[in-house]
Amino acid sequence: MQPKTTQPKTIRLHKKAPKTDRMRKDAGAWLKGLRTAAGLSQIELAQLLGLRYYTFISQVENGYGRVPTDTMEAWARALRQQPADFARKLLTYYDPELHRLLFEVKK
Repeated sequence: MQPKTTQPKTIRLHKKAPKTDRMRKDAGAWLKGLRTAAGLSQIELAQLLGLRYYTFISQVENGYGRVPTDTMEAWARALRQQPADFARKLLTYYDPELHRLLFEVKK
């Protein structure tokens, strides 16, 4: 007689929120507005950030990529923003639930 095997418990992961794509596009539009206001081209911003290719800037601005967390401060400074405010704003787009948990007033 073989021992009865038990199935591992299923962990339900959250599916990708349907509005994630829209939120990334909105973040990209906000970033593009900051870049334009700073008087920078995509190539100039890429150079300030030490990126080899400006196409990464284009990908982020079009919602196909994200500003990596470890480079948010450099992006903020290049775009003439306060780093904490910049990161907090990006978090509203990239992870609104985490932003809510960290920053919204508790009732």
